[in-house]
Amino acid sequence: MNENQALGDSQATADETKVGLENHAKLEAGDAAQPDDDRGQLGEELPPTRLYRRRWMIVLLFSSYSLCNSYQWIQYGIINNIFMKFYGVDTFTIDWMSMIYMLTYIPFIFPVTWLLDKKGLRVIALVATALNCVGTWIKVVSVRQDLFPVTFLGQFCTSLAQVFILGMPSRIASVWFGSNEVSTACSVGVFGNQLGIAIGFLVPPILVPNVDDMDELAHHIRIMFYITAGVATFLFVLVVFVFQERPELPPTQAQARARNMPPEEYSYVASILRLLRNRPFILLILTYGLNVGCFYAVGTLLNRMIIDHYPGEEVNAGRIGLTIVIAGMVGSLICGIWLDKTKTYKQTTLVVYFMSLVGMIVYAATLHLGHLWVVFITAGALGFFMTGYLPLGFEFAVELTYPESEGTSSGLLNCSAQVFGIFFTICQGKIMDRFNTLAGNIFLCVFLLVGTIMTGFIKSELRRQNANLSSKTGVSAKISIWFLIHSGHITAGKTHFLWQ
Repeated sequence: MNENQALGDSQATADETKVGLENHAKLEAGDAAQPDDDRGQLGEELPPTRLYRRRWMIVLLFSSYSLCNSYQWIQYGIINNIFMKFYGVDTFTIDWMSMIYMLTYIPFIFPVTWLLDKKGLRVIALVATALNCVGTWIKVVSVRQDLFPVTFLGQFCTSLAQVFILGMPSRIASVWFGSNEVSTACSVGVFGNQLGIAIGFLVPPILVPNVDDMDELAHHIRIMFYITAGVATFLFVLVVFVFQERPELPPTQAQARARNMPPEEYSYVASILRLLRNRPFILLILTYGLNVGCFYAVGTLLNRMIIDHYPGEEVNAGRIGLTIVIAGMVGSLICGIWLDKTKTYKQTTLVVYFMSLVGMIVYAATLHLGHLWVVFITAGALGFFMTGYLPLGFEFAVELTYPESEGTSSGLLNCSAQVFGIFFTICQGKIMDRFNTLAGNIFLCVFLLVGTIMTGFIKSELRRQNANLSSKTGVSAKISIWFLIHSGHITAGKTHFLWQ
């Protein structure tokens, strides 16, 4: 070998080493896609991954139509005394305008999650926004005192749309976002639902004042329904032209593995059965249902609680509901960012659950003191933790159940929440009628205590994180061996053993 050839080989090795180190850095940083040459050099074909800017537009669009739908959940309940007067029905009937959202979810969640697995996110988004749009226009034509069944039909349509919305944040986060931002993305998805509830607490008492003239009252109700229908129609058009099924390349190796699973290897029924045999997930289903069911009961009965202690304060009842949800939105975002930074799913969930219990106790103990400003503070503290728990439950469920469908696991969580929500709302309402508001809130505190204890027994198995870490570890190890071989530190004869 002459000197020039030796220098040339040395330069070639140096160039290869430089390329290898650059590609290693790209993989560790999660850059767009792994080049084909890299896969050949490493001896294993790893799927390329990429993050697209469009992902933020997708999750924000989802949040927007989730907002429009969840706003209507509390639209009747927060001014139940006004709708009771207009339609001539009792308070329990108006309570069902909120509880129909919970009842509809239970039988329809399984066919909807099956449809999600078969048809994907875009079809689910189209059906959700179409049903929501239809429901809002049915309400527009129901503003007559003898047309309560029609307005109930409109609310049923929007409650059916909710089945196609409520469990989607974790699925969208997994399909579109990288491993270090999925919890934040899920929080943004839940954020829309919470903001809609907040607007539902705030806007109806402002748009529909408590007046005695039925024609004037009908005019105010009609304006509220027209605004909702216009927004729902606009969002449906946006989904038709903007919403995309999934990115061309998956965002993570875990998502790539799930995407590459042969269809014949996946069975929806088998997936459900596997989830129901997953003990940590079963405990999470129960604890999630207890926490969120309490939130549903508080939201549905909030107007009754406030009016009972502070007569004539319908507008402030809405503002207190707004405070609960706004504080919860802040809690959700903080919890999502915290999870992405620390991956402490079990510990964070347990702390937030315990603080939800503390918040409920303080709220129950101070509601009757006669100071509205105290109620605003205690309700805000309750909302920060109780509503902030929502994305924690979704993301913890995905970790415990990977590689099962995120829509299925989220659907089971929400199904539990609806069952407990109906039970708690009916029971707390009856307790309040027979005894008082304090007794109803103590009833909820007992179940939150049970949920806190059960959360402590959930075994933390972070399967999705382990899948992403094992992919990164495998790539790093193979690149290191490749670097040593090309640097002359390992002979070709030892290569076969090291690759195994």
